[in-house]
Amino acid sequence: MNTSSAEFLASKAKTPTVSQNTGPEMIGAEMLVHALHAEGVEYVWGYPGGAVLFIYDEIFKQDKFEHILVRHEQAAVHAADGYARATGKVGVALVTSGPGVTNAVTGIATAYTDSIPMVIISGNVPTYAIGEDAFQEADTVGITRPIVKHNFLVKDIKDLALTLKKAFHIAQTGRPGPVLVDIPKDISAAKAPFHYPAELSMRSYNPVLKGHSGQIRKAVALLQQAERPYIYTGGGIILGNAAPELKVFADLLGFPVTNTLMGLGGFPGTSPQFLGMLGMHGTYEANMAMQHSDVLIAIGARFDDRVIGNPEHFASHPRKIIHIDIDPSVISKRVKVDVPIVGDLKDVLLEMTAQLQATGPLKNEAKLAAWWQQINEWRKKDCLKYDRDSQIVKPQYVVEKLFELTGGDAFICSDVGQHQMWAAQFYKFDQPRRWINSGGLGTMGVGLPYAMGIKKAFPDKDVFTITGEGSIQMCIQELSTCKQYNTPVKIVSLNNRYLGMVRQWQELTYNRRYSSSYMDSLPDFVKLAEAFGHVGMLIEKKADVEPALKEAIRLKDRTVFMDFQTDPEENVWPMVQSGKGITEMLLGSEEL
Repeated sequence: MNTSSAEFLASKAKTPTVSQNTGPEMIGAEMLVHALHAEGVEYVWGYPGGAVLFIYDEIFKQDKFEHILVRHEQAAVHAADGYARATGKVGVALVTSGPGVTNAVTGIATAYTDSIPMVIISGNVPTYAIGEDAFQEADTVGITRPIVKHNFLVKDIKDLALTLKKAFHIAQTGRPGPVLVDIPKDISAAKAPFHYPAELSMRSYNPVLKGHSGQIRKAVALLQQAERPYIYTGGGIILGNAAPELKVFADLLGFPVTNTLMGLGGFPGTSPQFLGMLGMHGTYEANMAMQHSDVLIAIGARFDDRVIGNPEHFASHPRKIIHIDIDPSVISKRVKVDVPIVGDLKDVLLEMTAQLQATGPLKNEAKLAAWWQQINEWRKKDCLKYDRDSQIVKPQYVVEKLFELTGGDAFICSDVGQHQMWAAQFYKFDQPRRWINSGGLGTMGVGLPYAMGIKKAFPDKDVFTITGEGSIQMCIQELSTCKQYNTPVKIVSLNNRYLGMVRQWQELTYNRRYSSSYMDSLPDFVKLAEAFGHVGMLIEKKADVEPALKEAIRLKDRTVFMDFQTDPEENVWPMVQSGKGITEMLLGSEEL
């Protein structure tokens, strides 16, 4: 996803077979509206400003898609991002120049880090004013270059239609990612004949889809001979829509499976083959199996630092590694692998499954049975235990009750912090695209905008955002957007009166010096929710947790803010501290 190479490949796009000068004459803003309609866009999240007023005027005249006015540009990008994660479609955001686009940067970086398909349209000052320090001018291309898959500055109205086609094509093919199109105000007002190409071929941009058959045969041979195999999957399974193929593949082999934080739901969380999430706050059995496997197959994962811990520790146990990913740049980037396979995960898994079915049974079934026996011994650690008898509201209990009452069928968003980890550990995701969170960038404030985007896409589904009193305040103004556009989401605030994950690290690493982690003078969230026109609930007793959740679920057409007063000293266990290996886990405060 190198930007400089993306600039080169984008410039090499073939001219459409039909001349661009054969269509009706339109201004640039009208071209944009027609292009968005042609791409099947349903919603655009945005905020107007001077540089995009021609675009907003054309949006006013049309009824092909809905524009949703957010209260901050960061939320526009997050909402479009949440929509894209839940649907697999390209999310679209629209912002003005200068502070509009700089406000959007955090959202763009969040989407880029997690490889989310998005197109961000930004306005700019007129072309003749670029570089003149004009009012609300910013170097949008320069600012966003490190955090997009590609970006464009449109300098000629004749290039606009093809540029928009390129943007959508690049965003959703290969390894997905956000693409920004910067449209100066005079380009949005200029006229030219409009033709939007139905198809696009880019000579220097052809992501590899079919895995190398020889490499796949090597991988199959390794899997058949494995004594302690392990299937490790990441967000690529979700992005590649390969969850059904993974299920067939894993069921055929009978191997243990783990997901990363971004991969949860890629394999059923209630399956006996699933060992839970792995990594810094992964389960004991998932991390132990990762370290002691003899054949590891990584599918759509990138050996992130939060997953493998100390690389030297990880390498201390030799194993054969098969790595499948659509992006060749991530293979052997952090961990040297033995069998690299570049290709679309769905296609590669189908071919591997076919070869396994053709070659017959596994060669080491007795050894595999012994491996499962060892895994079940690790499971006896019960690493996710907590004080279930406590009358103080435990955050884990809230999440468990939420899973029980929704039957695992809700969309669950989270912000970033302890609540995010408890949601990942205690809500069992059996379906892909039901768990929406910021993994790579770890962006506080995403939860409510994510929920708004998802609720628009799935109005008949329950959408919950699990958050904390710190994260929710970062985009809390979007409660106003929820009211205006009737997106009745449910907010589960696990309020421990601290920046919880910061406090946990300060307890463990900084000798309990709680520097700026205590959230003093918090608002009355119940009154705040009511001020925005929503339902607010204060839950202080364990006995009131289930009734509150039931009532929130019953109120289908209302946004509900549930302020759960949880144990302020509860920590997330297990935990791998910085610099440690993934089997060097703390399982509870008694180990400190």
